[in-house]
This record gives sequence, structure tokens and C-alpha cells, in this order.
Amino acid sequence: MSENKILGLLGIAAKAGKVASGEFAAEQALKARKAWLTIVAEDASANTKKKFRDRCEHGGCPLLVISSKQELAHAIGKGDRSCIAVLDQGLAAAISRTAETITENRGE
Repeated sequence: MSENKILGLLGIAAKAGKVASGEFAAEQALKARKAWLTIVAEDASANTKKKFRDRCEHGGCPLLVISSKQELAHAIGKGDRSCIAVLDQGLAAAISRTAETITENRGE
């Protein structure tokens, strides 16, 4: 099992129009409390990771740090994206469950 399942679910969310991609759009979704899950690329800047970690903690939104900007962008059919907010509760829950399963299988 790998991050490919998460990226596949992210692609489904994008096709359904249930993502806000890019730092600005993701931040706006968090401020409006429309985000159910925020995903930040592993190769995003330390400042970006900290900003979204803090904003997610403050707003009670789960944060997932996975993949590269390029892999996230490919999953949603866009150019490089360091941040993506999932706007659908069910899809966010499915992505979170998949991430937990991957972590458990790795023994982390």
C-alpha cells in the first residue's frame, strides 16, 4: 500500500470539484471553515508547512504532509501545488483513513 491510494482519492475529489488548490485558495477555505482536510507537500517550504500546521491546529482541521508538489499537482490535474484543501467531509474521511492505514502498515 502506498501514497498512490491517497493521490487517487485526491483526484476523485478534484474531479468532483471538492478541492481548493494552491496556498491562497487552501488558506481561504480554512478561514471560511470549508476545509475538512488540508494536504501539504513534503517539499513545501518550512514556512508554508508551519503556516498551515498553525492554521489547521487553530481551526481544528486535520493536516496531512505527503508527496511532492509535482505529485499532488498531477493527482488533481494542475500545475505544481504545495497545498490542497479537501472540501468534502466524506472524501476527507476516506483520505484520512487511508493515510492511517498506510502509517499502521509501516509500523509508525
